[in-house]
Amino acid sequence: MKPDTALIHHGYVAPQDFQSPQIAVHKASSVFFPHVKAMRERNWLDKTGYTYGLHGTPTTFTLEERLCQLEGAKHALLLPSGLAALAQVNLALLKSGDEILIPDNAYAPLKSLAEAELAHWGITHQYYDPMNPQSLAESIGPQTRLVWLEAPGSVTLEFPDLPALLRICQSHGVLTALDNTWGAGIAFSAFNCLPDDSLDQRGVDISVHALTKYPSGGGDVLMGSITTCRDDLAKRLKLSHMRLGFGVGGNDAELVLRSLPSIGMRYRAQDASCRRVAAWCLQQPAIAQVLHPAVASSPGHAHWRDLCAQGLVEDAPVHSGGAAASLLGLRFHPRFKPSQVDDFCNRLTCFKLGYSWAGPISLAVPYDLKTMRQMADPSLLEGGYVRLSIGWEAADDLTEDLAQALAAFTQEN
Repeated sequence: MKPDTALIHHGYVAPQDFQSPQIAVHKASSVFFPHVKAMRERNWLDKTGYTYGLHGTPTTFTLEERLCQLEGAKHALLLPSGLAALAQVNLALLKSGDEILIPDNAYAPLKSLAEAELAHWGITHQYYDPMNPQSLAESIGPQTRLVWLEAPGSVTLEFPDLPALLRICQSHGVLTALDNTWGAGIAFSAFNCLPDDSLDQRGVDISVHALTKYPSGGGDVLMGSITTCRDDLAKRLKLSHMRLGFGVGGNDAELVLRSLPSIGMRYRAQDASCRRVAAWCLQQPAIAQVLHPAVASSPGHAHWRDLCAQGLVEDAPVHSGGAAASLLGLRFHPRFKPSQVDDFCNRLTCFKLGYSWAGPISLAVPYDLKTMRQMADPSLLEGGYVRLSIGWEAADDLTEDLAQALAAFTQEN
């Protein structure tokens, strides 16, 4: 055997009893089989064997199982991004002639997906008011096959009565899918959020999670997941996933696996800092409204309290119980021009201008909400809007940064 061939087919196999805090990173396209019988009989669907790198490795299988543990699910799939996970659910479960319902305050790319690709394929959609369960009930029709839920709403963080929305969907026999990125498996259980023990199903059918956010935590990974407790849906999702060729890299899976054990500590620490920043913002005259589920005046606060804070009642402006993530929104008084709100953002130093959230660096994004909604929302005041994502910096440093930007902002008025 020539040296180059011998090098490729070297027979050494390392001992298999190595254990450490992190599992090995398995990267492969080709997966070897010992014989033809194994090649024909192995099944990747139930994780009893490996067939091709795209269908799973020990690294990705381990991450999927740990995500099931986090969210209280039975099956999980990994995808290249949170948006890819949203798309995968729609593509696997819908066909031409079907209809989906989407909350009006949902993640904007999901709405764009429905308005473009899904519409091109003959799948229709309607938007409903998630803060009014009756709006959902009236929207469900004979062609409705899937209802999307989000708690809280994207960007503006209104918290819906999630149990009420779920009961409506279950009474109509319609599948439910929740964008659970904000809750992250920490704030509440997506699969066990209905209090009635007599129900066969006490939560959503499907949970979608942007692992880009809290599970990664570093602002350096793009990945998404789909989890479910239902065997029938899992099979449909897995087969569609295979046909579409979705996969994630072993190194990205490793980064999420490394960060996952600290998700609870990071979530709660960023949550605590966010509430301190929210309490400070409530005292600023230039800010007309602070949107954050734990803020007593924020839309849907009572629903958040019932679901995430175990019904505790406090008189403080910012509730201290439960879990509420690290996002808050600032609605400025209408007397401030959009250009002034932009200048406020430009003057920030600790806060960087950028999308996404849940990473180590705090972020700010100005939004024009009028371009993002189909329905008027009377709970939202008029004025410029900025969403903040609170990172790992000290809360005092963040409020000082906001104060200096706000001081320059208000001197002009």
